[in-house]
Amino acid sequence: MNLPRRRFLHLAAGAAALPAVSQIARAQTYPTRPIALVVPIAAGGAVDTAARIVAEKLQEKLQQSVVVENRPGAGSMIGTNFVAKAAPDGYTLLLMEPGAILAKWLNKTVPFDVTSDFSPTAMVANSPLVLFAHPSVPFHDLKELITYSKANPRKLSVGTPGVGTPHHLAAAWLNTAVKIDITHVPYRGAAPALNDLLGGQIPLIWASPVAVMPFVEQGKAKMLAVSTRQRDRMLPQVPTVSESGVPGFDTARQADADPDSLFPARTTLPSQVDACAALVAGVAPQG
Repeated sequence: MNLPRRRFLHLAAGAAALPAVSQIARAQTYPTRPIALVVPIAAGGAVDTAARIVAEKLQEKLQQSVVVENRPGAGSMIGTNFVAKAAPDGYTLLLMEPGAILAKWLNKTVPFDVTSDFSPTAMVANSPLVLFAHPSVPFHDLKELITYSKANPRKLSVGTPGVGTPHHLAAAWLNTAVKIDITHVPYRGAAPALNDLLGGQIPLIWASPVAVMPFVEQGKAKMLAVSTRQRDRMLPQVPTVSESGVPGFDTARQADADPDSLFPARTTLPSQVDACAALVAGVAPQG
């Protein structure tokens, strides 16, 4: 099945993928054994959280084990490639995040092709990106951050889940748009970046709000701006980057902000893809 590029990007932004299935699987009722759900970033972040919610609900529904496997590295390419090369039997799923989609355009060589190596299955979650700061920083919003950064070039640093992620592109876009120089620090996932923010080792991070909000409520982090064109309905008090002095800033154009999708490998049987899609649709924590 050939999907137009724009259509695929929307599916890939928040779905799950399955690998192709073998001929033997055709005669079996799916699933008949444990399923692996691969998360291509480190444990503890928003993508990992979504994966564990889906895995738990699927396990209850299927009465079959669904095991989350974190395989971080190279901006999510290691885990994504693992699923692309997995046996095409429908038992290895990928919670694909935008970094895997963007990799094709940000790297000279990529060991997989998101448009041909996977079968889009289901949208799992979609979230904006938020610029968070340690409470000790001397600025309280993005406008103040920009002023401070221009007066103190290269003094600030910002953490992201890795090179080539939408978070990285948001950081680079902000630097370029307002002519500031905030050093990018790539991590192997959102959780390590958050840990360093909370510990004061880094003053800023771009992250999905789900994992950080408890610390905002505790006063251990503060929100400066949201990356989407309009204010997020769940965070109406947080101004957008665009309204804070960077017109046109909108990471929703980067494969729908920070969407995560479920995919199996391309050769997975259509019947299995359909079955997986129906199951995930009933349990995915979209929002």
